[in-house]
Amino acid sequence: MGICAVTGCSAAAPENAGPLNSSPGQTVAAFYGDSYTRGTGASDPSRRWSTVIAEERNWAEFNPSVDGLGFVNNRQFIDDDLVELIVAEKPDVLIVTMGLNDNFAMPARSDDIEAAISDDLNTFADELPNTRLVVVEPFWYTDERPASVGTVIDWVRDAADAVDADYIPGASRWLSGHPEWMAADGIHPNDEGYARIAERMDAALDNLGL
Repeated sequence: MGICAVTGCSAAAPENAGPLNSSPGQTVAAFYGDSYTRGTGASDPSRRWSTVIAEERNWAEFNPSVDGLGFVNNRQFIDDDLVELIVAEKPDVLIVTMGLNDNFAMPARSDDIEAAISDDLNTFADELPNTRLVVVEPFWYTDERPASVGTVIDWVRDAADAVDADYIPGASRWLSGHPEWMAADGIHPNDEGYARIAERMDAALDNLGL
């Protein structure tokens, strides 16, 4: 299945990414991800998991996530690099959920993908030394899993370990076995699916003291 057929090829950050307005002393949380973090498939951006958990914690949310984006996949098409945008915001918390779309560039760009994962996480660790960096196992959208899913997950976990980031495992299976949690396109979560992701993410962040 082609890249565009799976997650879309939008190259522009969503309008609801910002600008970020935070109150003095409010925790600023940034999200680095793709359509699953942008909230594609939800009836309203307020129903996406990132906004749900940010509102529950009174975090100011900065979410420039882009449909179809990966550590490598479609990155050449965006006008502003998300890593640079996030570093410029200097968030207190950064949650990384990237990786799903890189499966569609495997195995042809495997070396590039592995290197980009390490580069991005090292950039965040170096440029944002006071930011709590949380890396989430990349999401997946079907019960069937190509071998590349496990490979990308391993690369993300290893890169997170290398920079001493917090790591949340298991996210690639959070929607498994529940087609009723998927939007009409069969690709993205619906409101119920995002609510389920929010529940799992909320519990994982609680375990990390966030």
